[in-house]
Amino acid sequence: MRLFAAVLPPAKALDELGLAVDRLHTLPGTDGLRWTGRDGWHFTLAFLGEVDEELLPVVEERFGRAAARQAPFPLRVHGGGHFGRRALWAGAAGGIDEMRLLADRADAAARRAGVAMEEHRAYKAHLTIARGRTGFDTDLRPYVEVLATFEGEPWTVGELALMRSNPPVAGVPGAQPRYEAVRIWPLGG
Repeated sequence: MRLFAAVLPPAKALDELGLAVDRLHTLPGTDGLRWTGRDGWHFTLAFLGEVDEELLPVVEERFGRAAARQAPFPLRVHGGGHFGRRALWAGAAGGIDEMRLLADRADAAARRAGVAMEEHRAYKAHLTIARGRTGFDTDLRPYVEVLATFEGEPWTVGELALMRSNPPVAGVPGAQPRYEAVRIWPLGG
């Protein structure tokens, strides 16, 4: 199964971001982007990739420990950015150091559970809202300029989620991956 660790923003934060993203749809060049579905918006902490189901109990045990060691912290969706021309994202503000620490703990928990993780790289808190379509060369800077003024209301991150990524339905135009929570732990035990 394909797994990742995430922070799931509350519905109110997603609604606020949704209004900002709706404004982005009025900009030129939107046909060159594949927009992610609001029901899948999340902040990825660590991508585990394909994990053998037999490892799941150990992964869950390690993630439970990681969550227990992390106190809840404030966060808000804030601004945005892009990774080249391939991804447009909303950023975060508030407890960024705490978020980075939770990402490091999730990565370490997966490694200790025996998951073959990619090379560790510096964490960048982001929530992907669109990806560049193959064959298009969409300039994402105008979208980032609109997102620059976005400031969501703060909320308290109180959970660590282990998520399963189900691939999009084959042959269905515009189909998105579907995400489901495998397990959620409260922060701070």
